[in-house]
Amino acid sequence: MEKILDLISREVMEALEANGYDGKYGKVTLSNRPDLCEYQCNGALAAAKEYKCAPYMISDKVAESLKGNPMFASAESVKPGFLNLKLDPGFLAGYLQEMAEDTERLGCNPCEDPKTVMIDYGGPNVAKPLHVGHLRSAIIGESVKRLGKFMGHNMIGDVHLGDWGLQMGLIIVGLKEQKPELPYFDEGYQGEYPKEAPFTIGELEEIYPAASAKSKEDEAFKEAAMQATYELQHGRKGYQALLSHILNVSVSDLKRNYENLNVSFELWKGESDAQPYIPDMVQKMKEDGFAYMSDGALVVDVKEETDTKEVPPCMILKSDGASLYNTTDLATIVWRMEDYHPDEIIYVVDKRQELYFTQVFRCARKTGLVGPDTKLKFLGFGTMNGKDGKPFKTREGGVMRLEYLVSGINEEMYKKITDNHTVEEAEARETARTVALSAIKYGDLSNQASKDYIFDIDRFTSFEGNTGPYILYTVVRIKSILKKYQAKRALPEGAGILPARSASEKALMLEISKFNSMMESAYEEMAPHKVCAYIYDLANAFNHFYHETKIMAEPDEMQQAGYIKLLELTKRSLEACIDILGFDAPERM
Repeated sequence: MEKILDLISREVMEALEANGYDGKYGKVTLSNRPDLCEYQCNGALAAAKEYKCAPYMISDKVAESLKGNPMFASAESVKPGFLNLKLDPGFLAGYLQEMAEDTERLGCNPCEDPKTVMIDYGGPNVAKPLHVGHLRSAIIGESVKRLGKFMGHNMIGDVHLGDWGLQMGLIIVGLKEQKPELPYFDEGYQGEYPKEAPFTIGELEEIYPAASAKSKEDEAFKEAAMQATYELQHGRKGYQALLSHILNVSVSDLKRNYENLNVSFELWKGESDAQPYIPDMVQKMKEDGFAYMSDGALVVDVKEETDTKEVPPCMILKSDGASLYNTTDLATIVWRMEDYHPDEIIYVVDKRQELYFTQVFRCARKTGLVGPDTKLKFLGFGTMNGKDGKPFKTREGGVMRLEYLVSGINEEMYKKITDNHTVEEAEARETARTVALSAIKYGDLSNQASKDYIFDIDRFTSFEGNTGPYILYTVVRIKSILKKYQAKRALPEGAGILPARSASEKALMLEISKFNSMMESAYEEMAPHKVCAYIYDLANAFNHFYHETKIMAEPDEMQQAGYIKLLELTKRSLEACIDILGFDAPERM
């Protein structure tokens, strides 16, 4: 169905044209003075220049033409030429009823031209636990992916594992020191390698940091790790078998941790998957004259005449012939284009990597890895900081493991729930987990992605204010009212959303009506914070209406049923949004 702003704008455009003016001046916006009106059109101010008259002369005529229009309760011209509009309660109720009858999409039209969009988010390294630095990429990426799916696009999420390079060599030599008898280290071994990994995830997470620390002090150990990395990358069977074990053990643990965040990926590809594409890609860059030697390294120039800052060449191979992150990311684009032919690839990464991705994107486009119709988008996010304004750390000053952060907030929510209510243990734990996830995700996503923000656990877990728990409490309150109503009676035949009888009811209806335009703009701008802003305003509008209206004590059966239908639509709107944000609401709180 059409967005309500488009419907209103069309009426104003027709009124302009009926009075001899160009309809292009009829664009309507939400009012910036809600105390005066609900919508406004300022087009007469611009039109006055073309028609060489006072703006109010135009707005007066348009207002007069709109009198009696069933869409509007009032249309007023205000000097110097503003057009102030209020919707007719009957029209608004009819619009919401149409939304309610769309059981799947609440009147939000899917995109007319669906795209295949790959979204690169997550980016964890294997053999290392997720830490708080992985949080923003995971939940912003997941939310953008869900937004895209809701709008009808084919969204493909790829975790893009860090499973290549020196860290693999460090693990191999670290394991060799501990268990030199394993067959993976015997170059003459001809048998089948064990199916079971020779380490647990806990042991693996100890091997890597120990080996990394040793390599900084022991040059021979570092040389051995670099040699192991080289041999792994050139196909040594024992090391390839170890890589498979590392991936299997790590990915199982990563999946468990991401599932705790309600984050999932369609693809679990890594840097290693791009390696087979590198030789041909490099050769073609050379043959086409894009890649050349500079100080021993192979590079591609990516600077442009319009650059105001220096953009260095994109390095393809180091002087020793080794590949870099640039090489892997470019080769990843090659396989993504070959296997999925995406219309767009979105990278959800720290905003401090913007220059790096500028180099990679320009190199990919210049060398023909992507065509002109494929978009490459950098969605950079800011830093998650502690209350001291510095990057979030543990009390000891280290980087906090993500699962410890999540479990800590789970415990905080469990304590709040059990302090206020008598609840069975299992239900309290599950509710705490659900509400804690809303606190974490909403706390992050309610900020514009590119901005740094303060991760304030006390504020995020509050049941008051602009928080996830407040949103969930509102959904649970609506569920409770609906259950009470359903326990007493069934909806009468013909029940539907009725014209508002109070200012608070109309304000709630106006907030609901913004749903489809909000969804469109949130995806177009890759802006989950717009979804958060919408549901916060919607929750506030509902709670204001709830406190002013005796819903269950309403004596008129059809009026009460109208309230119930309005509550159902409010709940569905809130639930559709929190699903996009990546959490849901419990039955009770």
